[in-house]
Amino acid sequence: MRLVGLLLLVSGWGLVLAALGMLAAPGPRSAFALAGFAVEILGMVLAVRSHLPRKPVRREREMDDFEPGEGMPGGAMR
Repeated sequence: MRLVGLLLLVSGWGLVLAALGMLAAPGPRSAFALAGFAVEILGMVLAVRSHLPRKPVRREREMDDFEPGEGMPGGAMR
């Protein structure tokens, strides 16, 4: 995920530079530059999310961990 985010950052930057160098008309140039900027934003989001710590997984106790009659109403067994 980190590598993909960093590659998207670089490729978005390349798209913006390519748009400025190759296209002369302002309409297509701005559309191409906006698409490159969107790719950069996507890469930034992926890079930031991959560096955030994960939330701890909350697991329920397995049924095998229960003692007979524990945790069931009235102490009934399965």
